[in-house]
Amino acid sequence: MRKLIAFAALLGAALFTAAADAGVKIQHWVAPSGARVYFVETHVLPILDVKIDFSAGAAYDPSGKSGLAELTRSLLDAGAGKMDEEAIAARFVDLGARFSGSTDYDRAGLSLRTLSAPDKRDPAVDLVRTILSQPAFPDGPLAREKTRSIAEIQEEDTRPDAIAAKRFAAAMYPGHPYGVTPTAQSVGGITRDDVAAFHRDHYGAKHAVIALVGDVTREQAEAIAQRLTDALPAGAAETPLPAVTSPAQKTVRVPHPASQSHIHVGLPALKRGDPDFYALLAGNYSLGGGGFVSRLMKEVREKRGYAYSVYSYFSPRKLEGPFDLGLQTKRDQADAALKVARDVLDDFLAHGPTEQELAAAKKHLTDSLALAIDSNAKLIGYISVIGYYGLPLTYLDDFPAKMRAVTVQDVRAAFKRHVDPADLVTVIVATDEK
Repeated sequence: MRKLIAFAALLGAALFTAAADAGVKIQHWVAPSGARVYFVETHVLPILDVKIDFSAGAAYDPSGKSGLAELTRSLLDAGAGKMDEEAIAARFVDLGARFSGSTDYDRAGLSLRTLSAPDKRDPAVDLVRTILSQPAFPDGPLAREKTRSIAEIQEEDTRPDAIAAKRFAAAMYPGHPYGVTPTAQSVGGITRDDVAAFHRDHYGAKHAVIALVGDVTREQAEAIAQRLTDALPAGAAETPLPAVTSPAQKTVRVPHPASQSHIHVGLPALKRGDPDFYALLAGNYSLGGGGFVSRLMKEVREKRGYAYSVYSYFSPRKLEGPFDLGLQTKRDQADAALKVARDVLDDFLAHGPTEQELAAAKKHLTDSLALAIDSNAKLIGYISVIGYYGLPLTYLDDFPAKMRAVTVQDVRAAFKRHVDPADLVTVIVATDEK
């Protein structure tokens, strides 16, 4: 079955790209259970992809229980109904289906890829329904996953890259859930009752956002969405995340014996759905998101050899997600490399990209969209983002025109609104104290 799925995906790639070029029609409705549903019907491949998201990401961890969201999501298929984790895994194999999960700061969710034939699809959907609505959270897997998570955290706390990422988040988001990362102590204190309560509160049907892409009809999609969510708990009322405030400008230096310094510069910058998204995306391609054609790469790596890799990106979230300018360099040249990177950023903030840079950025970003949605598996990622964050259903169709409309003045104005040098925080791990 897996070979059949892989072969069908390969065979249909060109056809799917052609369909994508013709536009993506997203159908939307609210299921009787209260779940929001987003559906793209395509019969190019005999496959159905399903993604179910909840506002159950790391930002919703209770105080002192950081790591609970990820632990809850990871334990959903560790036993459900009358099946243990081995039986669940074996059943997915028997059906030729692929099942996985993911957690970020905003969302936690599950993904299913199955053949669309009813004798494969319906049992796979029923199995996911059981996993979502009847998780057992058995003590054995809970203890194992806690031990694994604690070991992973302890290993991360020895690595300069992981230390830098955690300290950067804390510096950007002081006192906010986006700045909190799990510790061995917080994970060690999580109980089965904590996991069960988090599932009960955050995995309610009315909190569910379902994306479906593939070889089913609208009627079949409606039945699948309802089947997946009709047995979910009611869920608690969703508590809004606290507002993000601008951090105070500061530089954090963290001692570490590594020979390479890890540097991050940034601030909270961009929410999903912000109209400046297109200008910031196009501008950042020229600044640090375009690889070897970006200014940061040319100035920091090519001209001076300070770093193998230097980059910048915006990561939009439900609230203001980070702008991150990052690089890794020899510790004895960390300050020199940082100065060059800051000079490049300051010049870009003052003048923006050139007309030539912006034209190249817009062409690359519009041309690459077709490749970004040239399969069901890729497309469903976009559909789930559109659904969860309430973006326009025409987002994919509108993207090329909105990107082409961006001007140099738009980029400069957007960066001025979202990247204030007075709010930038800098974290350097493995550096000599100054």
